[in-house]
Amino acid sequence: MPKNKGKGGKNRKRGKNETDDDKRELVFKEDGQEYAQVLRMLGNGRCEAMCIDGTKRLCHIRGKMHKKVWIAAGDIVLVGLRDYQDDKADVILKYMPDEARLLKAYGELPEGTRLNEGIAGGLDEEDDGAGDDYIEFEDEDIDKI
Repeated sequence: MPKNKGKGGKNRKRGKNETDDDKRELVFKEDGQEYAQVLRMLGNGRCEAMCIDGTKRLCHIRGKMHKKVWIAAGDIVLVGLRDYQDDKADVILKYMPDEARLLKAYGELPEGTRLNEGIAGGLDEEDDGAGDDYIEFEDEDIDKI
């Protein structure tokens, strides 16, 4: 049986859950950067995000954030635009929910941006038959099977 010579398992490689109790300074976008909302995670450190300028971009999560800052669909992030590829960007920073609300209050994010709702601009809750997701069978239908 081989000896364990490593320093630990998979959980050691994961980031520590260090909650920042102290408020960090709000970071605004600069030239070559844009705000975006994550549409879906693609795996392999990539995600698809809708930028505020209306462009859907394939975003790469930078190595400093990889496995340390967890990004989910619907999160507001700051992306760095690439000069040579307009359809790709790099995730620089993930905004906490209270920071995203502050950005919206300062007018950095448009009023139509939906925060903390999972998928950005995804499902509208105007479906009247919300509880009709099941099918009822009569006893005669079951006997025919």
